[in-house]
Formats: sequence, structure tokens, C-alpha cells
Amino acid sequence: MNQTTPTQPVNRLYKSRIFAMLYSDRKDLLDLYNAVSGKHYEDPELLEINTLENAIYMSMHNDLSFLIDSRLSLYEHQSTYSPNLPLRYLFYISDLYSGMTKDENLYGTKCIQIPTPQFVIFYNGSQEQPDRKILRLSDAYCVKEEHPALELTAVMLNINRGHNEKLKGMCKSLKDYSEYTARVREYAQVKPVEEAVEQAISECIQEGIMAEFLKQNRAEAKQVSIYEYDEEKHMRQEREASWEEGREVGREEGKFEGKIELLRMQIQKKLVKGKSVSEISEELEEEEDVIAQMIREMGEERAADKHLPQNFPLSLPDDDPVYTLKKVMEELEYTSKRKNTNLL
Repeated sequence: MNQTTPTQPVNRLYKSRIFAMLYSDRKDLLDLYNAVSGKHYEDPELLEINTLENAIYMSMHNDLSFLIDSRLSLYEHQSTYSPNLPLRYLFYISDLYSGMTKDENLYGTKCIQIPTPQFVIFYNGSQEQPDRKILRLSDAYCVKEEHPALELTAVMLNINRGHNEKLKGMCKSLKDYSEYTARVREYAQVKPVEEAVEQAISECIQEGIMAEFLKQNRAEAKQVSIYEYDEEKHMRQEREASWEEGREVGREEGKFEGKIELLRMQIQKKLVKGKSVSEISEELEEEEDVIAQMIREMGEERAADKHLPQNFPLSLPDDDPVYTLKKVMEELEYTSKRKNTNLL
């Protein structure tokens, strides 16, 4: 009886992104820490990795958290810039400190020592960013203060080609990671992403770029790279679609506001000539109630601002029917346009 060996399926429920996978190796992680901090540690066993396993604000791990010499370092990779990273770091560090001190007497008189934190973001997105950028939690505060009671600062380092080359020169794995992701993005511009990733992997192995990592994790690295690129592409398309929608709404609102302003100018000219509301309504082909309301509004504006033109009458007989502002705007389809704008 013939037996066939089942093919081992590729696990698609990956927990980590390429960055976190690469630096799960303690030696590479220590090299990265030394390059960023300027230290010269040699023993990878000094590292105590304490990355949160089930952070509710992450779908896949792109972060690293570890202790060395009483310093708590939180490293995160991002291909999309977000000003909310300090707030996310606050949640993360709170969970870590809570776990570290769960058996301590937080109500006692003895000061409980906690490791000094350091927050670093490794950025390699397509949006242009400087080599180094400081992100602050206080930037999100509604009320700005010179010395906020709670502050958290994170350093964002651009690791794309042409950025922070000195730093990458001190850490081969970081330089290799930067080159690999750049090739995936470059090749995916001209061919399907699956082929782009396969070409990048093959070239990098041949050229000694992340070679051992890619040899040992080829199948998983390929699938995760495809996922990362598709996700980045999707987010970029979502932003572009949102921008285009905003521009279109702006153009439509501009046209509408222009029509209103033109109508006001026409009304002013006809009032100067002594035209009545009914005559203006007939000549401009607008409802008398709309014309009457706009005249009253212009009169209120003139009374409130002495700089507005004073050379034409804006009074109406007391018996002229006048709608409320809301009703007039509904007649002009103003409300529906405003609703569309508020959805942005």
C-alpha cells in the first residue's frame, strides 16, 4: 500500500513581524542595543526579554521589550508614522511596571525601585521623515503646559536607505533589515508582491544580507513579508482615498459657498437700485422668503460690523414673511452638504 508524506502547511497565524522575528536572537538584539545606546556589552545572556505576549493593542508583535543593567528598553518597528506612539507606549510601560511590582507593597514607606525606560521607534515607511525625531506624550494634551505633570518621550529613528547610515554601520542586522525591506518595496512596484518577496529573499541570501535568518525562516519570512507589504499598501490607499474624498468635498463646498456669495452680491446691487423683494426674487429666480432672509442676515452683519458697506438699504416691511435660518438653509440644500462634510 502506497503512503504519501503529507506536506507541512505554512502557518499563517503568525505572532511576530519580521523585525521582531529577527531580533528574537539575543546576539542580534544586543548588537542593536549597543549601536543605539553607545554601550559595549558582549554577553547576550545579560538581556532579560520581557515583551508582552498578549498586548490588546497589537495584532502582530512588532515590538521588543528587554532589561539590561537596570534599564528597560522598548523598541518598536513602524512602517507608518503615528503621533500616537507615546500614548501607546504609556499603556505598554504601565502594564510592564504593573507586572514587575505586583508583589511589592505600593502603599508602604519604602521607595520601590523600577528600571529606567527608553523608548525607540525604528521607522522605514514610505512617508518622508527626518533621521531623528522626538515624539512627546504632551503633544496630545488638550491644554499645553510648559512643564506637564506627566511626560513620555520616544525617539524615532529613520532606518530607510540614505538615513542613519552611521547607526546601521554599527549594527549589521539593522542595515540588512533595512536593505531587505527596501528591496521588497522596490520590486513590488513592478511585479506581484509574492514574486517581489521571493526575489528579495533569494538575492539577500546570495549576497549575505540576513542570510542565516532567511535560510532558517524562509517560508514564514516570505508569508509575513507579503502580509506586511499588503497591510502597508492598504493603509496607504486608505489614506489617499480619504485625502481625495476630503478634496472633493472641499471643492463642492467651495462651489456652494461661491454661489451663496454671488447671490448676496446680486441682491446688494438690486437693493441699491431700489428694487423690492418681489422684484429681486423674480429677477434672480429665487423664493421671496429666501431673498428676505438673506437681506435680514446682511442687515445684521452690517449692524455688527461698521466696515461692511453702508450705501444701500436693508430694511424690510414688517409683514414680509421670513423663514428661520434653518429653513432657508434647507431650501438651499445647505444641511445635506454640511452632513457630508461632517462625516469626514
